[in-house]
Amino acid sequence: MLKKIFGFDPSVTTLRTEILAGITTFLTMSYILAVNPSMFSLLEGMPAGAVFTATALASITGTLVMSLWAKLPFGLAPGMGLNAFFVFTVCMGMGYSWQFALTAVFLEGIIFVILTLTNLREAIVNAIPASLKNAIGAGIGLFIAFIGLQNAGVISHDDATLVSLGEITSGAPLLAMIGLAITSVLVVKKVRGALLIGILLTTVIGIPMGITHYNGLMSAPHSIAPIFCRFEWSEVFSLDMMVVVFTFLFIDMFDTIGSVVGVCTKVGMFDSQGRIPRVKQVFMSDALATVAGACFGTSTTTTYVESAAGVAQGGRSGLTSFVVACCFFVALFFCPLFLAIPSAATAPVLVIVGLFMLSPIRNIPLEDYAESIPAFICMVMMPLAYSISEGILLGMISYVVINVLCGNFKRLTPTMYVLAVLFMLRYIFF
Repeated sequence: MLKKIFGFDPSVTTLRTEILAGITTFLTMSYILAVNPSMFSLLEGMPAGAVFTATALASITGTLVMSLWAKLPFGLAPGMGLNAFFVFTVCMGMGYSWQFALTAVFLEGIIFVILTLTNLREAIVNAIPASLKNAIGAGIGLFIAFIGLQNAGVISHDDATLVSLGEITSGAPLLAMIGLAITSVLVVKKVRGALLIGILLTTVIGIPMGITHYNGLMSAPHSIAPIFCRFEWSEVFSLDMMVVVFTFLFIDMFDTIGSVVGVCTKVGMFDSQGRIPRVKQVFMSDALATVAGACFGTSTTTTYVESAAGVAQGGRSGLTSFVVACCFFVALFFCPLFLAIPSAATAPVLVIVGLFMLSPIRNIPLEDYAESIPAFICMVMMPLAYSISEGILLGMISYVVINVLCGNFKRLTPTMYVLAVLFMLRYIFF
């Protein structure tokens, strides 16, 4: 039954492993339940409680579709970066209402469904060279490690150097360093559930340090009535709407492609032809979740790179993502408890998973500079530009340009030329 419903294979994984993997993935991505409400509540008419419920419902919907249809261990939730574009650029910067922005997200989701049905997204994935696929996984590793360290305050902002080392001798950064030491020892000792145990122990240690704040156990879910299906159709055919929809579409497409390719490359989750199994279902899950999320009242829902934490824990089937969806459902009723887990407790896991994600580097032909230079650009631009999609775009552009100038035409396909041109036009006009 588990194999039929979730694609569970007892020869590859165990029930206990899948459950632990799902819980681990949820804990590493649950910060979105705290970030989204605080960010969207800056907009008048979007109460934090309603946004919290909408965020959880969008995550549940997308992850359940991923679990039951794609049968892969990926969690979905409203994407970081996309939510910031929604609030700070579209609403605060361009001056549009949040209803306008929700309409753009809804339209983007519909377009995504159409693109997925036409197999365009699958064709893009298959057009990415092997060296860039390996680089995507490694780049994501660096990126999520950077996100973890930044969220915990280990890496902080500096006006002179952009980033610098935070105050690691006190507060959240110190707790993160303690958690990193604990989690590292558990991983070295090969303790089952090391990442999950690391999160829980670090959270407990944070209580006497004043970092973990217990604000209660349960609360009733807040109503989403104030933001449910609040679309604004008057600007649908405007140039600004087209630009906003295109930007949402572009970022979401390549964030999802990067996350899926990176995690699958890490664990060798490919078929005999080197393709990701059921990738069309993965993209459709993402598209349907975006449409549902817009109806609930939140920004673009996408596949989370933090899914790598559960995969590193041994998750291999849709059962892992089903557990993630169940955790989001439980979070609806245990909001105060889940929000008590500080970012300093999840940061160590993201750092360790970042290390796990680096292993595909060994498959990049480093001495073949026509392959390794674009791969390096792809890797390094993800954390430095704070964007998976920018790393992929710049990696593909550099791959095509370098190989064309070097006369390596046999390495390139017509799809690569088309993508490189489109990516360059994106930077020129958008």
